[in-house]
Amino acid sequence: MEKEKEKTEVLEKIANGITWWVGSIPSLIVHTLFFITSFLLPMLNLVEFDKMLLILTTVVSLEAIYLAIFIQMSVNKSHEKIEDIQEDIEEISEDIEDIQEDIEEISEDIEEISEDIEEINEDIEDIQEDIEEINEDEDDEDHNERAKNVILKSNVSSNKNEIKALKDIISQLKTEIEQLKKE
Repeated sequence: MEKEKEKTEVLEKIANGITWWVGSIPSLIVHTLFFITSFLLPMLNLVEFDKMLLILTTVVSLEAIYLAIFIQMSVNKSHEKIEDIQEDIEEISEDIEDIQEDIEEISEDIEEISEDIEEINEDIEDIQEDIEEINEDEDDEDHNERAKNVILKSNVSSNKNEIKALKDIISQLKTEIEQLKKE
């Protein structure tokens, strides 16, 4: 099986080489010289005109038959390559569509997260206002109550820092999504 494949590959290389050579300037020159020589031989009385025409017609016919075969082989090979390229393009198009869908979903998720963060910020502000009101109303409370308030404030401050970090990450993701959309 491999020997047949190797033989086929060798024949294809030869066919490609011949097809290339026939379409080249050296081939044009050789053919022109061959035809000139063919018509000079009868003029110089080296060969009879009828025999020269018979041989020339036979040679040209055989050459035309083989050239047609070689050219068709090249066309078939080119057609196969074009079909492979079309399949690759279709696969790439499908991949691009999938990526675009993923980007849209990520964008929607980021928008939802941004809205959630805004709501959390509003809640934190409300809590801080409540804490400030409680602090103003309960200046006379004992030390434990003040400690609880300080802990609540530090938790709010910590949450603010975490929310700010989340906002920065969301902003970075939005930038990356825009870059992906441009690509």
